[in-house]
Amino acid sequence: MDYKCVLDIKEIQEYINNKQLIAFDFETSPTDRFRDCDKVALDPYKAVITGISLSVEESSGIYIPLRHRTGKNIENPKKVFDYLKTGLFENRDIIKIAHNLNFEAMFLYHLGIIVKSPCYDTMEASQLTLKSNTEFRNLSDSGLKTLVAELYGIELPRFEEVTSGKHFDELDPQEFETIHYACADSDFALRLYHTFNKWFDRFLPKHRYIVEKLESPTAVYVGIMKHNGLLMDRELMLSKQKEAEKKLAEIKEEIAFFIGDVDMGENAGTAAFKNYLYKDLQLPVLKTTAKYKEAADDEAMILLSDWCRENRPELIKLFELVQEYRKWGKLKSTYIDGYLDYINSETGRIHPDLFPLGTDTGRFACRKPNLQNCPRKDNDPVGVRSFIKASKGNVLLSLDLSQIELRVGAFFCRDNKMLETYRTGGDIHGQTTSVIYKIPFPQAIDKNAEQYKERRTIAKNCNFGTFFGLFPKGLQRTLKFKAGLDTSLSECEQIISNLKLGYPMLTTWQDDVKKKAAIQKYTETYLGRRRYLPNINSDDWGKKSFAQRCALNTPIQGTAADILKLAIVRILSGLYEREWLKPLLQIHDELVFEVPHEKVTEAARFIKECMEIVPFEGFDVPILAEAAVGENFGDMKELEV
Repeated sequence: MDYKCVLDIKEIQEYINNKQLIAFDFETSPTDRFRDCDKVALDPYKAVITGISLSVEESSGIYIPLRHRTGKNIENPKKVFDYLKTGLFENRDIIKIAHNLNFEAMFLYHLGIIVKSPCYDTMEASQLTLKSNTEFRNLSDSGLKTLVAELYGIELPRFEEVTSGKHFDELDPQEFETIHYACADSDFALRLYHTFNKWFDRFLPKHRYIVEKLESPTAVYVGIMKHNGLLMDRELMLSKQKEAEKKLAEIKEEIAFFIGDVDMGENAGTAAFKNYLYKDLQLPVLKTTAKYKEAADDEAMILLSDWCRENRPELIKLFELVQEYRKWGKLKSTYIDGYLDYINSETGRIHPDLFPLGTDTGRFACRKPNLQNCPRKDNDPVGVRSFIKASKGNVLLSLDLSQIELRVGAFFCRDNKMLETYRTGGDIHGQTTSVIYKIPFPQAIDKNAEQYKERRTIAKNCNFGTFFGLFPKGLQRTLKFKAGLDTSLSECEQIISNLKLGYPMLTTWQDDVKKKAAIQKYTETYLGRRRYLPNINSDDWGKKSFAQRCALNTPIQGTAADILKLAIVRILSGLYEREWLKPLLQIHDELVFEVPHEKVTEAARFIKECMEIVPFEGFDVPILAEAAVGENFGDMKELEV
């Protein structure tokens, strides 16, 4: 291995020497205030870049020590970053390679540097390559050292083995082990770039395009979002915490009137509470768990409540109280206590982890905490979204791809009625109401018409399940537990029958997709993001049915995800001239930003344009991005752009 430590910027320039492929990696360490804190080396507000490694060819690497506390460092770290900013990170003639690019992008953004395309994240590439005939690598399979051992048969030393409990800046940068550890990360990231691209070119060329044009720039954007975080109104949260505690105590006291001193726990799901329901009260078991035990979840409570309306009306109040207790318990534990735990002490913000490949369809996932399941205000007496606020002088701006999955579905199935509705700016929910109830369209959209609200609710639920193989029982279940509507099975059967008759190309498309998937044993998005379906021809109806739903779901949900990522790439390209535009969060089909008051219109127009551009050749359904603005996320008002 030709690895060495360099202390002269001229040596860095000579090493790079007009190369077009450069892999890089950062070593970070906590600042003085946070030396005793856990994992703060991953936080750009509490840590600094200790050193940088670069690799331009296999088995080669240089390590540039910047802030080690022992040994020699390069004389002027700022001069190094000034050079690397224009010579590497923002140079559009160089492909910049890193493993877990969003980490490096986050630290660079902290220094005012945005990684420009072309770039390449070998961690994202790993997750789009197969580890078996039908299974892609997941995040846990995609650590650098795991991949190096698997693909090259080399065991790289772990961080703990090299540092022996020290921070990286306590290591001597001139020592062989320090240099070797740092340079290996860049060297093997470069090797992985070549290995994965050879694999893509041979087996899945479209995945190479997705890595290079979508996922890698998106990783940079994710690093920026994580860096910016979401400012939280801690005072409001503490006030709501007390309110929730008081409410829970009141509800628990009311429940005790029915159940006495039975221990119901924090979520009314204890064995003692279930014994009380099913043994003491001798209520029927209307739902079981996966292990065939009596269920006591929300759905079971709703079913028991319905049963009691006919058979034990004196117990209806109990189940109403239990559901209310659970709702408040969830709000307190997940959205108040949970969010408070993740507020960064330096920023007052939550900086969640976002995973662009967190689902099989290519949609984002979020954790620590999961801000994507932040409740909407129509079912939230606490007002959780109001916890997220803009900083002084700024507002929150969100843009949402309106009904993007339905638009993608219309594009795929080519149903004339659906296409016409979107091309003329029509009301798809009104159109579906008209279709399933066989009533004139003007009547379907008349808010004063009899049964307008209920019919529109049913139409909406049909639309969001239409393309995924909606079954009568599934529709009945969805309407009951999500919309609170009691719809008979025969009525659901008629609704679906009318839906298929009204949108004739829908069934044709669904049948074609399932047949094709049965032959190929996989399904794909429009851009070629693949999902294998090994159970598509299973003799087990449950497994086969699930695989068929995935076959229908993935092209639509995955293509919608790809469209959003294409928009993200365009937005990223425009951030260089708009340093005031701060990306904060992605929630499903929505992007959230923080912008100065005086820049709202400019920002909204720019983002809207990025989101509404025709995503790829041939996509002929209009895309609509709807904007909203507010001082906090719970009080967003529609914005005309």
